[in-house]
Amino acid sequence: QVRLVESGGGLVQAGGSLGLSCAASGSVFRLETMAWYRQAPGKQRELVAQITSIGSTKYGDSVKGRFTISVDNGLKTADLQMNGLKPEDTAVYYCNADLTPVGSEVPNVYWGQGTQVTVSS
Repeated sequence: QVRLVESGGGLVQAGGSLGLSCAASGSVFRLETMAWYRQAPGKQRELVAQITSIGSTKYGDSVKGRFTISVDNGLKTADLQMNGLKPEDTAVYYCNADLTPVGSEVPNVYWGQGTQVTVSS
């Protein structure tokens, strides 16, 4: 059974940096994309950053130039480096993966449990 395990997050002052990491555990045959989403209280979940298995990236407008996503296909991990953090970045951050498990012929979408990022002003 495939699971996404997140680590990182926490409390940081505005202007500071944090890193998030997500690992896909279990029997993964092929990784299509990995991404980070976030959801602040009272707001919809939004895309933060996405990366494909060949390294193509997409970022939400509010984080461009500040956040960087990277992927390790061998380890099945995706890291999000967050610099220049702002109070408005405060949210629960969720890892997302579109991958094909061993024994399956089609990819499925998986979500992590979420990790809190709080940026104080």
